[in-house]
Amino acid sequence: MKTANITDLKFAHIAAGVVLVPLWSWFSYRHVNAFIATGDWAYLFLCISESLTVAFLLIRTYPKSVSAIPFDWLIAIGGTFTTLLFTPETWGILPVAKYAVAVGALLQTLGVLSLNRSFALVPAKREIKTMGMYRFVRHPLYASYLLTFSGYVLANTTAENLVVYSIAMGCMIIRIFREEKHLSLDQTYSAYMQQVRYRVIPFVF
Repeated sequence: MKTANITDLKFAHIAAGVVLVPLWSWFSYRHVNAFIATGDWAYLFLCISESLTVAFLLIRTYPKSVSAIPFDWLIAIGGTFTTLLFTPETWGILPVAKYAVAVGALLQTLGVLSLNRSFALVPAKREIKTMGMYRFVRHPLYASYLLTFSGYVLANTTAENLVVYSIAMGCMIIRIFREEKHLSLDQTYSAYMQQVRYRVIPFVF
């Protein structure tokens, strides 16, 4: 698989930070205000988990190898940055789904902490993680995204949020397969895939 060189990685790291920080600031501003206005802790939990994700993206280590395929970068950027466009709303088709947001945000926080500075945007090999939440599914962070953002759209239902959700989840599914294709070249990860058979949802997928 074609891999990027260190100069390209440094440039991409800086470029990601330039885009991420203002998007994160806008996302945080809206959700903190929504928490203040409604008292709904799900907004605050989501804000904290997304802030932690952005922080680890900014301080992540440089990988041993990373895909240089433009499609992988496009999907990774689309899937990561799109979620920061979610907008709090006063109506949802299933308001109780806000509890799924809170639980998902907690799982997201645990997943990010499990990855620590091995966090990545595009398919890349850093330190192979097999402990913590990675003992149950191969992509616990994506599992938390599925729960969090599904709950979010059900509790904050608008056409715009549905579009954001569809793009983010579509990118997520593609990213799973692209990342595993890259990582499976490593014998340690290949063995890990045999031990933990499910990607996101135990006994389902």
